[in-house]
Amino acid sequence: MKYVVSFLILIFCCSIALPAAASVCRNYDGKQICIVDIQRSAKNYWEYRAIISIDGVKQPVEAYNCRHRSKIKKDGTVLPFSKNDAGQLICSFFRQK
Repeated sequence: MKYVVSFLILIFCCSIALPAAASVCRNYDGKQICIVDIQRSAKNYWEYRAIISIDGVKQPVEAYNCRHRSKIKKDGTVLPFSKNDAGQLICSFFRQK
């Protein structure tokens, strides 16, 4: 009986699935850029809100407008994508076919 209970506890512990914590990472212009969390706008399908990490350093949430090739910082500042910007990576990775 003791072995049956131990076996059942072992089966129960192994059957619990942990949530997946995968992120999309790319080497881009000598930096490792990972998309930690991304959400597409329901209203404007060309806009994404994303949290990225650059070389392991997590960045604050920014909105990426793939139509106008610009990003909107948390304080509301609108900046065009610079050369080799993470926004270009996000927009090219999630490009509509």
